[in-house]
Amino acid sequence: MEYVRGKMLPRQRPDLIYVTSLFTYAWRPVHEAVRFHKRLFPGVKVILGGIYASLLPDHAKLSGADEVHIGLYSPAEMLMPDYDMVPEWDGSILFTSRGCIRNCSFCSVPKLEGPPNTLRYSISELVHSGHTRIILWDNNILGAMNWKAIFDELERLDLVVDFNQGLDARLVSDEVADGVSRLKMDVIRLAYDYRAAGPAVERAIERLKAKGIRPRKILVYTLFNYTDDPEDLYMRVLDILQWGAVCYPMRFEPLCTLKKNAHVGPHWTPEALEMVAEARRVIGYAGTFPPYDSLIEKLRKASSFEEAFSLYPPKKVKKIPTNSNGRNSMSSLGRIRKNVRRYGRSRNWMENNLENFLHKSQ
Repeated sequence: MEYVRGKMLPRQRPDLIYVTSLFTYAWRPVHEAVRFHKRLFPGVKVILGGIYASLLPDHAKLSGADEVHIGLYSPAEMLMPDYDMVPEWDGSILFTSRGCIRNCSFCSVPKLEGPPNTLRYSISELVHSGHTRIILWDNNILGAMNWKAIFDELERLDLVVDFNQGLDARLVSDEVADGVSRLKMDVIRLAYDYRAAGPAVERAIERLKAKGIRPRKILVYTLFNYTDDPEDLYMRVLDILQWGAVCYPMRFEPLCTLKKNAHVGPHWTPEALEMVAEARRVIGYAGTFPPYDSLIEKLRKASSFEEAFSLYPPKKVKKIPTNSNGRNSMSSLGRIRKNVRRYGRSRNWMENNLENFLHKSQ
């Protein structure tokens, strides 16, 4: 067995070729990979599966694959991946359950996996001995009956844990928060998809904080461009930052779209969507909005989405001042950039405060 990416050449002629797929808008590289290997190995069967193939099987057939597999591939569900094929990885990726108790209309899980199923009560045999992390891809681990057994085993394994798909805030009880606090976790993921979920998200954050978890370790996925409007997003972002957590805006994409970022929600405009994207780049950090005091103050003072997400024009520095020794203060730029990196300030903050900083350093 050999693992190759896209149109890479395998080391030897295969007897059977499996091609997987992810989001529907990423279909072009999938078609290219199928056609590449069909040309390279005529007569070898190519089976195409994955998310895109399962949601759009008729379109997937246009790739030229000999077979399109819909849904999960049962023979692989109970097996550990062959991590020798990706020695650079340091995390064991696995599911302790499939499916979800929710039926969110914006999510593909109900269509692909249905309600909770394929529950595991032990995962140690799926954790690679050379890995330091366990990455769980359960769609809603707290909605499955095995969650407590899995939490207990994760604590015994004593490795870094990442519930990559997030924890259902509505199910974060005191018992769950206590279990989370006992695990080695760099980040705890929740979701705030609509305003009505606000009390549950706030309650979950407070319960996690009560167990000694710093709120800045909590990252909250924030869906927008669906049935919400810009003002709705603005209020949810402000909520999250005031609760002390980190906001991660997630732009909605229709389940079966063939082009990324083409969808504009019924209450959105392309200009409003671009304002969010630009704000994430300039006043955010790595695509998130951390709970910086200055950012919270900006949002609190704003009277609308437009005011909250508008960017301050940078001040122009006409001349670099000199200090008492007659030397310019360019060396101060190194210090301010170091502080920006250290305290997580944005580039925009640096530009807006450059004149004051240099003035004080004289």
